[in-house]
Amino acid sequence: MTESKELLSLIDQSLALIDQIQKHPDFKATEYHPDLTLGDAQQAFLELRWETLPPSEPIKIFSLEGLSS
Repeated sequence: MTESKELLSLIDQSLALIDQIQKHPDFKATEYHPDLTLGDAQQAFLELRWETLPPSEPIKIFSLEGLSS
């Protein structure tokens, strides 16, 4: 279970970093428009997080999406 918690922690850190990158003024100034976006990367991490959650753990959708509940 420790390995799973470590993976969840890495996923959460990745989501936080993507959010910071999206909000960073230098990133916004690049006008970078790839085929796959940071939003696509976020979605991939959210899906990975969903897959790694223990079956008995309740899903906190609002916290996963960065919203308050």
